[in-house]
Amino acid sequence: MRFLEHRIADKRILRLITEWLKVGVVTKEGRIERSMRGAPQGAVVSPTLANVYLHYALDLWAHRWRQKKARGDVIIIRYADNFIAGFQHEHEARAFLQDLHERLREFELASHPAKTRLIRFGRFAAEQRKKRGEGKPETFNFLGFTHFCTRSKAGGFVIGRKTIKKRMVTKLKALKVELRKRMHESIAATGEWLNLLLKGHLNSFAVPGNSFSLWWFFHEIRWRWLRSLRRRSQKANLSWGKFHRLTDRFFPPIKILHPQPLHRFDARTQGRSPVREQRTPGSVRGARSNPRLYRDRRRRALRP
Repeated sequence: MRFLEHRIADKRILRLITEWLKVGVVTKEGRIERSMRGAPQGAVVSPTLANVYLHYALDLWAHRWRQKKARGDVIIIRYADNFIAGFQHEHEARAFLQDLHERLREFELASHPAKTRLIRFGRFAAEQRKKRGEGKPETFNFLGFTHFCTRSKAGGFVIGRKTIKKRMVTKLKALKVELRKRMHESIAATGEWLNLLLKGHLNSFAVPGNSFSLWWFFHEIRWRWLRSLRRRSQKANLSWGKFHRLTDRFFPPIKILHPQPLHRFDARTQGRSPVREQRTPGSVRGARSNPRLYRDRRRRALRP
């Protein structure tokens, strides 16, 4: 509540949020359990309040730590209560991790011991691990993707992303149960349901480099649907080829829907844009008198 008071002056809004925090939850037995600390599990306001809390407890502190203690590059990405911190120097990564535990403890938070790791990752990870006699660079999971070090077709370093295998297997098990319930429904009805499910999967995971995981997931769903239809009757005779042609009209085409990050963040301003006018006079306006200097600065600003 003290964090909210930094931005909200209306006492009525603060009072309503206080009541929201104390409202409690209803158990399976129908009893109401009042909340004594934290935000109610499943409440609409909980994600918003969690982001506000972490903004002051983590984001501002990490930004200040980067300015005062870091000498190399530091990159921090946070989504809800999951975040990744990348460091150019290993000793700074270890120092940040130690300070992070102390910082979270001050706000009655703690990092998950099974999900908090310090790994060697990035452009030079493979070369460094090879000198140490270690294997391939480690991978990490973040926001539904397994991130790993790989090479592009041109031979340059890129960060590969693929859908977490464990999540796909879990989803396929749940899908098998649902297909069993829909066994005697028409193919058109089940196909429309699968079409919506697969479109949602593509909207989340159709990123560059993840084509094989998408193809594998679609292929496994086809097999499970075919087995479910074959169990309708002992005389069911539906071949894979015929079934594949039949379901082509329900399965959306596998294609990449999201661009590379370097293209997604390649924003350009035109004319007298407010974004451009807010820059310091020496950064852009002073460079306009020298076209070559202005062009070089724009290239550095847009460099991924």
